[in-house]
Amino acid sequence: MNALKTQDYFVFLIYFLIVAGYGYMVYRKKKKATVSASHDYFLAEGSLTWWAIGASLIASNISAEQFIGMSGNGFKMGLAISTYEWMAAATLMIVAIFFIPVYLKNKIYTMPQFLNQRYNSTVAMIMAVFWLLLYVIVNLTSILYLGALAISSISGLNLYVCMYGLAIFAIIITLGGMKVIGYTDVIQVFFLILGGLVTTYIALTMVADHYHTSGVINGFKMMMEKSDDHFHMIFKNGDENYPSLPGLTVLVGGMWIVNLNYWGCNQYITQRALGADLKTARSGILFAAFLKLLMPVIVVLPGIAAYVLYQEGYFHTEMMVNGELVQDKAYPVLLNLLPSGLKGLAFAALTAAIVASLAGKANSISTIFTLDIYKKKLNVNASEQQLVKTGKIAVWTAMLIACLLSPFMGIDKKGGFEFIQEYTGFVSPGIFAMFILGFFWKKTTSNAALFATIGGFALSIFFKFIPSIVNLSFLEPLGFATLVKQPGGNSLYEIPFLDRMGFVFIICVIVMYIISMFENRRGVKTNGLEVDSTMFKMNNGFAVGALIIGGVLVALYSFFW
Repeated sequence: MNALKTQDYFVFLIYFLIVAGYGYMVYRKKKKATVSASHDYFLAEGSLTWWAIGASLIASNISAEQFIGMSGNGFKMGLAISTYEWMAAATLMIVAIFFIPVYLKNKIYTMPQFLNQRYNSTVAMIMAVFWLLLYVIVNLTSILYLGALAISSISGLNLYVCMYGLAIFAIIITLGGMKVIGYTDVIQVFFLILGGLVTTYIALTMVADHYHTSGVINGFKMMMEKSDDHFHMIFKNGDENYPSLPGLTVLVGGMWIVNLNYWGCNQYITQRALGADLKTARSGILFAAFLKLLMPVIVVLPGIAAYVLYQEGYFHTEMMVNGELVQDKAYPVLLNLLPSGLKGLAFAALTAAIVASLAGKANSISTIFTLDIYKKKLNVNASEQQLVKTGKIAVWTAMLIACLLSPFMGIDKKGGFEFIQEYTGFVSPGIFAMFILGFFWKKTTSNAALFATIGGFALSIFFKFIPSIVNLSFLEPLGFATLVKQPGGNSLYEIPFLDRMGFVFIICVIVMYIISMFENRRGVKTNGLEVDSTMFKMNNGFAVGALIIGGVLVALYSFFW
């Protein structure tokens, strides 16, 4: 039944009161301890512990696109979608070792600030505007819509009531500043993981019960036996899922660009660590990497369980919309089977994931608009109090725009998780090329960065639409093109979007090198960052943790290859 009972509302109320009460306590303590300074509001400078940073990273990252979208992909393609989570764990180690020291050494607090410091104000302003548009139009809208859709399916409440309720809850947390977000995220992660594990437990138990056995272990074994095709990490060309996860690209190609850009060049994520010292930031990122290894258990296994049960005749009515199977309904359908009370806990977990992600995204939008646009172009002499006030107005404005736009974005026409990944991928290669050369090659020029920004986007569009102009069948033997059925019934050879990202990145790096070398010979000066090898040294505890994560990943990919 798509409705919450009294016990569910009671559990959810407890969750709400704990988060709101703790957030208010942190806010009051912060208010007594410091003036409403902009760095304190936007970055919680020096006040987040390693466990708060790690929890906040995960709470901000895990949202409706994972619980709903990735679970839906688990239903469709199986465990392979976990590559986004497991490769993220490896990526976080690279970010902690190489990226964070550069940011902290050069006192970089926002991504546009980095671009201004490394290149020039033109590059920084173009990217600040771009990031605002991307965060509001793609990310906020997707999180709001998918989250509201899931909560509406579970509770029976109106979609728009759910959407505006989520937005208001997130705003309440966001207005307290980064410190409130960081510490309330610890509670959000607790509910997220606990509620997620409960859902997984129930789903695996249902599978076991259906096949006349018992226990989650037996349920998992039956899932592997009855859906063996859903427990392989690497797809071969010709598989229907190959366009989404093209073979070894998930290990040596575009998947690295997705993750390195997201975790290392993204205001929304790096902001959690930029207010801490290096040891604390690295420890927090290491904690987040360990949590990342756990995420597929919470968001992917329930989708596979739903698939197994669907094959046995369950959920056929619930997962259909206008006569078509909708994969993103897999997780909400499972939640509706939970007993009263536990359903409230799972509902709280889903809400926690959505609200934490919305709050983190809104805070990043507020930070970029206030520090990189308002202070630099609109009110250069703004006081600290004016900056904080402007940041709060930006939060309200961004959330309202996202609420108004989200129903019209076509998010429900495609799997929600892939929707976000593909459309963000139009700009990720150019941005990552601009950042990585800006970090480690002092000769990179501003014009080269401009090419990566604009040219990278143009190249992504070119590779997206070239199949309608040129027959790409000659690329199939190389694994760089696959036959994809189009909505009208025809089929075209397309370049999988992860491969497109790899091609665009390589072209951007080559052209940036050529432009930079040409301008260097003409005497163009560059603004290299302060970088030396001692910055990248690790303490023993972090090094051991990184090796453990690496070993776990090798074991997982070896077993589920």
